[in-house]
Amino acid sequence: MLTDIEIAQKATLKHIREVAEKLDIVEDELDYYGKYKAKLSDELWDRVKDNKDGKLVLVTAINPTPAGEGKTTTTVGLGQALALRDKKAVIALREPSLGPCFGLKGGASGGGYAQVVPMEDLNLHFTGDFHAITSANNLLAAMLDNHIHQGNRLNIDPNQIVWKRCLDMNDRVLRNIVVGLGRKADGVVREDHFIITVASEIMAILCLADDMEDLKRRLSRIIVAYTYDGKPVTANEINAVGSMAALLKDAIKPNIIQTLENTPAIVHGGPFANIAHGCNSVRATKTALKLADIVVTEAGFGADLGAEKFFDIKCVSAGLKPDGVVLVATIRALKYNGGATKKNLGQPDLEALKKGIVNLEKHIENLKNYNVPVVVTLNRFSTDTEEELAFVKEFCEERECDFAISEVWEKGGEGGLALADKVIEMLDTKKSSFAPLYPLSLSLKGKIETVAKRIYGADSVTYDSQAEKMLQKIEEMGYGEVPVCMAKNQYSLSDDPTKLGRPEGFSIHIREVYISAGAGFVVAITGTVVTMPGLPLVPAAEKIDVDKDGFITGLF
Repeated sequence: MLTDIEIAQKATLKHIREVAEKLDIVEDELDYYGKYKAKLSDELWDRVKDNKDGKLVLVTAINPTPAGEGKTTTTVGLGQALALRDKKAVIALREPSLGPCFGLKGGASGGGYAQVVPMEDLNLHFTGDFHAITSANNLLAAMLDNHIHQGNRLNIDPNQIVWKRCLDMNDRVLRNIVVGLGRKADGVVREDHFIITVASEIMAILCLADDMEDLKRRLSRIIVAYTYDGKPVTANEINAVGSMAALLKDAIKPNIIQTLENTPAIVHGGPFANIAHGCNSVRATKTALKLADIVVTEAGFGADLGAEKFFDIKCVSAGLKPDGVVLVATIRALKYNGGATKKNLGQPDLEALKKGIVNLEKHIENLKNYNVPVVVTLNRFSTDTEEELAFVKEFCEERECDFAISEVWEKGGEGGLALADKVIEMLDTKKSSFAPLYPLSLSLKGKIETVAKRIYGADSVTYDSQAEKMLQKIEEMGYGEVPVCMAKNQYSLSDDPTKLGRPEGFSIHIREVYISAGAGFVVAITGTVVTMPGLPLVPAAEKIDVDKDGFITGLF
């Protein structure tokens, strides 16, 4: 069997102009980045903005496991299958971060015969969006430190600086650093921090902004520090908004590429779902809805993270109303949730499956909280038995969920036809009555506890004293009526990654809280989750190489 990168490198790509024509995009509405990728121009949006919206389908998953679930693969394969059913379809994805590409998880372009291409470009520098976001973030940090060095007109307390530098790479030693060492001319000595670029508020702002004017409004509201008397200081007061916006001028435009079967794919933005809001850009999704009859999008990690944030942050912020959800699982992952060891996941084990399927059950219940129809799909492996497949099918149908088996990794769009038919049937026969989980008028604590109890299944929520004080301060500052963005490990419904399946009798602990005023939400950090990941014992970077002809190997 060929590796993912080998499959991608053997693909026959069409010029991006031909791919865009499937969505009635003309050449003058494309800004080319070579032959196979382009940005969508502002002129395109101006032309299509009054078109009727297509149907919006979210693809999400159970909690991720080492066994793999294949959420992005399913998203890509479903888009290809819908095209085979003569539907005008487009997929809308996030851009991959370099952190997991060189770390543990690998890239985010799908897998097997359900990939977006050019795979190497997408997983590495792509069109430079992440570099622009990193530069804008760090420009603001530099201007903030320079302001203090040059006299500190705004009376900023160096011990209350909350804006962090960022880097799109897993680098644990940068989590906590000291800056300003050396001579007086080298700045004020203080503790500083790095986060990964995908956790930056600039990333969230880019993904939630409608246009350049909205982007600049959001950038101006960013809180970077507090004064000695506790007043917030914004990016606008640092006079950084115009220069940051200039760096983001091209990055705000969505990117278009293609799948292995030449289906259009709009790929833009990339916040992580465990430490950020986990969805591609509003601008990309809205553009896709104006161009296609069916838009298939995804949100990161399990439905407790990505889907919850898609519904309660992105949809609320952008006024989106999803028409249905595809929930991805695998027999192997469900058995892992039921206690089977990784090395035995290929062995028939109906008892482990019965124990682990409670994880799927909880995600079904959670999605139904939002009043959207759900299709469950099993990403099929060759080791799955008919008895195991039948058990999951019956389990889902008893809970009034449509069910389909997906084989897109092995067969591409042809392997997704059963799923595509179920999605088409869902869109034709079932009406979504989407509603968010909580009203924005609810207190911040009320929102946190609603997510913790109704989505995670927690009994209670506890808070560090500083987190409690910050929640009170944020509400006093006038930011009480915004959504909450929960930063939580992705492996468990709880804040303890070792509690698999459907844990009960646990408490969620809120360690830290801060306001992302530009993005328009409050971040609540739970458990031990960190905003700058580290590399594993054997990073994927050790296996990546390029030969004298520029041929890359080892990406996955």
